[in-house]
Amino acid sequence: MIKQKDFLVELGTEELPPKALAKLSDSFADNLKQSLKKAALSFDSIDQFATPRRLAVKVNGLQLQQADKSIERKGPAVKAAFKEDGCPTPAAEGFARSCGVSVDALEKAETDKGDWLVFRSTLKGAETKTLLPAMVTEALSKLPIPKRMRWGNRQAQFVRPVHWLLMLLGNDVVKCNIMEHEAGRSTKGHRFHHPDNIDIPNPADYESLLETEGHIIPDFSKRLTAIKAQVEQAALKVNGTAVIDPDLLNEVTGLVEWPLAVLGNFDKKFLEIPAEALISAMKGHQKYFHIIKDNKLLPSFITVSNINSSNIQTVQQGNERVIRPRLADADFFWNTDRKTSLHNELHKLKTVVFQNKLGSVYDKTQRVASLSEALAKILGADATLCRRAAELSKCDLMTEMVGEFPDLQGIMGRYYALHDKENPLVAEAVLEHYQPRFAGDAVPPSTIGQVISISDKIDTLVGIFSIGQIPTGDKDPFALRRAALGVVRIIVEKQLPVDLAELLTTASKNFKTNTSDTSDAVFDFMMDRLKGYYLELGFRPQVFEAVSATKPTSPADFDSRIKSVALFENEDAAESLAAANKRISNILKKHTDPIPDKINAQLFELSQETELHNQLSALQNDFDTYANVKNYGAALKLLSQLKEPIDSFFDNVMVMADNKNIRDNRLALLSSLYKQFARIADISRL
Repeated sequence: MIKQKDFLVELGTEELPPKALAKLSDSFADNLKQSLKKAALSFDSIDQFATPRRLAVKVNGLQLQQADKSIERKGPAVKAAFKEDGCPTPAAEGFARSCGVSVDALEKAETDKGDWLVFRSTLKGAETKTLLPAMVTEALSKLPIPKRMRWGNRQAQFVRPVHWLLMLLGNDVVKCNIMEHEAGRSTKGHRFHHPDNIDIPNPADYESLLETEGHIIPDFSKRLTAIKAQVEQAALKVNGTAVIDPDLLNEVTGLVEWPLAVLGNFDKKFLEIPAEALISAMKGHQKYFHIIKDNKLLPSFITVSNINSSNIQTVQQGNERVIRPRLADADFFWNTDRKTSLHNELHKLKTVVFQNKLGSVYDKTQRVASLSEALAKILGADATLCRRAAELSKCDLMTEMVGEFPDLQGIMGRYYALHDKENPLVAEAVLEHYQPRFAGDAVPPSTIGQVISISDKIDTLVGIFSIGQIPTGDKDPFALRRAALGVVRIIVEKQLPVDLAELLTTASKNFKTNTSDTSDAVFDFMMDRLKGYYLELGFRPQVFEAVSATKPTSPADFDSRIKSVALFENEDAAESLAAANKRISNILKKHTDPIPDKINAQLFELSQETELHNQLSALQNDFDTYANVKNYGAALKLLSQLKEPIDSFFDNVMVMADNKNIRDNRLALLSSLYKQFARIADISRL
């Protein structure tokens, strides 16, 4: 019977980075789990814990010793191991020495290829307690820490100073030194509620002792759930609903060990400021949750304290006192920015460098304005309004409000444009042109917003590619992958009739640094993003490649093709037609001589040739009609009617006939058939 005990390791530190805490905890547990599996040590389950001052992992039912291993090493053949007089040869003696035994200790093994000397032994499994220190050390070394640091005269490196180490296997301390700290059984409670040490008798008592004595909820997910419930309950006191941003909730959970939600209020006069500015001040600076009622911001907030104060009112007043100057700053910025028009900020963009080789943000704005006019004509939008929106799109970067709250770019631009009595469509486009800001974000709803968003992102892509700063690995300082995906998403999801290759060529004319290959390189880069987009939607890679082979340059057209091909795959005739197209493709590739453009029906020798030609000719007009209006689904369904004549052709007709005229005529028939399918996709790739 395998003996088991629980194992617990806890690393105590200074306050860890709150945004990274959950990730560090997951990594620590996963790294340790992989080490245990690699060492062939079984366990029942793993629990992980993380608070601002600790990372901990508890392995339940850990095997106490590795299983013994049988070892067998093959040596020289028996006939080469001994001389005629029976004395061992140097080969046998050398093998024995390498095994750490005498020749007498070696055994003989009979095989189909003769007898061989072998060394057999049993390797006793190591005790788990001797392996754990190295495993924990390795698990900590693999944590996703961008920059490790040292403190004082210590040599150990970590993301924050380490203060204690707890390691227990059952009731016993695992004796070791990690991060220059001797392992023990003591942990620390809450910094204020229980600053003293807490001895943990065994791993099973760890969580309960920290909660009951230490005033700490060590389980990250349990603490997060408690915070969420408290925040929601606190909002009910003002008949509102707390808006709980997942990222903020995660960060707050990483800031506290013993959470207590506290409701606070601020002066109603601040509600005259755009709600987004107030929310940014509360969330970004103070980590407060805001409250709404009927989709309107209430003059209240919720903070999560790390202490269970005996005087909650004092905590509330302290937080209200802290937020007041933040909101006053926002009020000052709001009033100051409106004293001058948004358009008057345009010339200031000349002082902001976009990229050394590509000029200022003002220069970029002018390029975007020019490209927007060209794109507006394609989409039937008002070119004048598009140019105006493009010129205003970056102006709010020079405002006081966005200078203090960068996440409000675009949002404040819209407010200031409306204040200046700009066309509402222009104001909305100033906001929308940043969309989609992140994966899953909505694309711009208005046509002008779509024009400016596409133009801005295309300008960045072509510009950065033209100076050779193409993203490599995980390095993408200008977020070109996000920009490329944003463009194709807008075109596809809004079904815009945009030829991407032509648009890139137009954009490239705005750059002196442009080379003839830039547009092609950007196009290929964007097609890679388009592939990822469709794979994430569940399309098979083969379907994407089938469409991509025909090199459509319009993402909207690509979308129609790939959806039609995906549906075509479900047709009964699809597999047979794909195989036939593959066969035709291979035949045509091997034939290097020119193939006639026209088919001569007089040269047909077999009925199967005539039948295939007649059916292909009969559906040609309808096929052309469907293909020309991009009804690719109907076009493919029409071609699927050719399954039987195609199968019959290949069953009965020798394409590569001895007679050159007959052979070329059959190749012309197959080429004509292949070209019809290729107008939609290369289905041979399916």
